[in-house]
Amino acid sequence: MRIDAHQHFWSIARGDYGWLTPELGVIFRDFLPDDLTPLLKAADIEGTVLVQAAPTVAETEFMLSLAAENSFIKGVVGWVDFEAQEAADQIATLASNPALVGLRPMIQDIADPDWMLRDTLTPAFEALIAQDLTFDALTLPQHLGNLHKLLARHPDMRVVIDHASKPLIKDGVIEGWAEDMVALASETKAFCKLSGMVTEVASDWTTKDLRPYVDHLLGTFGPERLIWGSDWPVCTLASKYARWVDTSNDLLSALTETELKAVWGGNAARAYNLRD
Repeated sequence: MRIDAHQHFWSIARGDYGWLTPELGVIFRDFLPDDLTPLLKAADIEGTVLVQAAPTVAETEFMLSLAAENSFIKGVVGWVDFEAQEAADQIATLASNPALVGLRPMIQDIADPDWMLRDTLTPAFEALIAQDLTFDALTLPQHLGNLHKLLARHPDMRVVIDHASKPLIKDGVIEGWAEDMVALASETKAFCKLSGMVTEVASDWTTKDLRPYVDHLLGTFGPERLIWGSDWPVCTLASKYARWVDTSNDLLSALTETELKAVWGGNAARAYNLRD
């Protein structure tokens, strides 16, 4: 099964997407299943992982309702307040829904770069592990050292690094990020998403701009731990869905058929324990 392991839906009237403002232009509107299904069909993608876009439990419940109504949604990565005293109970309650496969605090938007290492978060991480959920790490390059420390604390936690931790492609910076990704790939069991990269490139981007970063990921995490995703509809700020699919095919063209099947779906199924 070919899987888009990172996509979003939102309904602006729900009111909890604080980052989503009119200044974002083409994505400042509702995006719901009927908008995505023709794009999936055209790309021969059979399933998706629906990922949170708002820091509320209400949005997680909204996504779970969409999963109940749309069989192509194979899993939901939701949100809880990891710092709340009731976090462990909330995680257990949400995990009773089999569609929930992971949780994602919005680390990239948190001012404190050391937030993920706070001792107050330990019960939430332990509950996540106990419920057999996956931790989606929405990080930036400056967070990677701390992410490494976090994974050392919780070596049994399944982790997926979102968007390759958003390297500074537009500025042509690979140093620092590259070394941190080597360490995470070699010293942890983390997976890494090949997603969300086109919005980190200049508006006139080409495949050539992305290739050094993707080649580095292939050389570190390898095709057995890279996971393809679109980051739709956010990706439409820089690329149509079909263009990102075609670009990905180009960037991954050296892989064998078995390796391609892993990146395009098999690894996502393993990383998230996806339902059939």
